[in-house]
Amino acid sequence: MNAPVALVVGGTSGIGLATARLLRERGATVHIAARGEERLAAAADSDPALIGHRADGADRAAMATVAAAIGSIDWLVVTLAGSEGVGPIADLDHSVLRRAFDAKFWGHLATVQAVLPQLAPTGSITLIGAVTARAGMPGTAGIAAVNGAVEALVKPLAAELAPIRVNAVSPGFVDTPWWSALPEQARRDYFTQAAQRLPARHIATAEDIADITVAVATNRTITGTVVEADGGARLVSMA
Repeated sequence: MNAPVALVVGGTSGIGLATARLLRERGATVHIAARGEERLAAAADSDPALIGHRADGADRAAMATVAAAIGSIDWLVVTLAGSEGVGPIADLDHSVLRRAFDAKFWGHLATVQAVLPQLAPTGSITLIGAVTARAGMPGTAGIAAVNGAVEALVKPLAAELAPIRVNAVSPGFVDTPWWSALPEQARRDYFTQAAQRLPARHIATAEDIADITVAVATNRTITGTVVEADGGARLVSMA
């Protein structure tokens, strides 16, 4: 029996890399795609079993070329993210928000469209949203709109593409390079304060979210679902 084949887009760091590693540990042949040559090279050094492809997830033609080269794909995981779109609504620059949509929403959509012809009929698509899509956190209206748009794809696509399964994982605070703009000590202090407010009292690691992402991608009973993995952030005020 051939090993299942996975493609993790945005798979060179954070949640994407942790997910690719876990899928590989569980016996899949795992391809990762990213636009950064240095990160692909670093992933090749640290995880030589992962098969790297240089492509921008928002470039439908490039992603279609990658998918065609791979052939039949069982599990597509899209972990594209951007760091823009945060800030008070009165000061939110529309050009910045457009870039945020380009990086995440349009990246997710273009990747799904490109890879769809190669997806196995029993395969799955797993997207990564974020808690901002549902939590009322001041200063997150822009990024909430981006993540809300990603998560809004799930139910209609699950119905339209059946029997291919479509789901999303919606993390909260995760200690990944997404926070790298903050100095190390400032990030640690912020996470300590945030953890005290979270019902779970825990800031997630990339591996925490990878566990859930792999379960969602591989379990054939789950479709049309956004799995909330936010430590309860949506339940409390984080302001």
